[in-house]
Amino acid sequence: VNRMEWGAFGQTIVPMVYWGMVAVILTLFTRRKIRAVYEEPMHRLAEATSRVAHGDFSVYVPATHIMEKRDYLDVMIMDFNKMVEELGSIETLKTDFVSNVSHEMKTPIAIIKNYAELLQAEHILEEQRTEYAKNIEEAAMRLSNLISNILKLNKLENQRITPKAEPYDVCRQLCECILQYEDAWDEKDLDLEIEIEDSAVVEAEESLLELVWNNLLSNAVKFTEPGGTITVKQTSDERVVKVTVSDTGCGMDRDSVKHIFDKFYQGDTSHSKEGNGLGLALVKRVLELSDGDIQVFSEKGKGSTFVVTLPAA
Repeated sequence: VNRMEWGAFGQTIVPMVYWGMVAVILTLFTRRKIRAVYEEPMHRLAEATSRVAHGDFSVYVPATHIMEKRDYLDVMIMDFNKMVEELGSIETLKTDFVSNVSHEMKTPIAIIKNYAELLQAEHILEEQRTEYAKNIEEAAMRLSNLISNILKLNKLENQRITPKAEPYDVCRQLCECILQYEDAWDEKDLDLEIEIEDSAVVEAEESLLELVWNNLLSNAVKFTEPGGTITVKQTSDERVVKVTVSDTGCGMDRDSVKHIFDKFYQGDTSHSKEGNGLGLALVKRVLELSDGDIQVFSEKGKGSTFVVTLPAA
């Protein structure tokens, strides 16, 4: 009887112990997987978020899985890394903006101050007096243009300028803007290739779009070496009018193209004395307000191409 009782007891206990051990192993394995796959990445993400909140934008959280096996947590981590990268860029741009505004204003003021002191010197030649006065005038004009562009951009960004859209011939406007740079072409011995239709009508504020063409043309002249070529091409269909301004100048790398429309950004510092880095920011904002668009194609050492697209009237 005892033997039978122990046999029945064993048949009951052994499966219970076996399945109990299986349950414990599965629980430990599942707990370990949850910790490795979810808890630890979430702890890393929480720690990274705290560092970002305290101003550290150098944070990077690695994804848990390889590309083929990524889940929603990996996607969230990738989005977080992208957000931190963009926040870092914004912080850098903000710092650069303050620094550049200060620098851009200090430079012409220092020039004016220095030449004003030279003008007060005794026994200076008339030629020197004329040269000093001319330098003061140029510095004052640069300072005036800087302040004017800052104010224009501020008004455009805060939508305090509402474009008064009216139909007009953009081909006529392009020709007038190009003629303004005739002396600049000749001075640098540039070849000018123009392909413009007889007429193409857009509906926009003419004075604002003049800022666009003048900035693109002046940049093309500035960044093209003597003997180079500048091409202005205009096409249209029933929906849009396209204007392309190309040059054979120094071109830009990918990083410059990415930031070319940022305020005060100047990819080629060798030409920084010729501008203040606000022109293309103005261009971008004017085109946004005019329901237009601009694209940039550039390669270092091979020139740049700007393509402006506007809705046809």
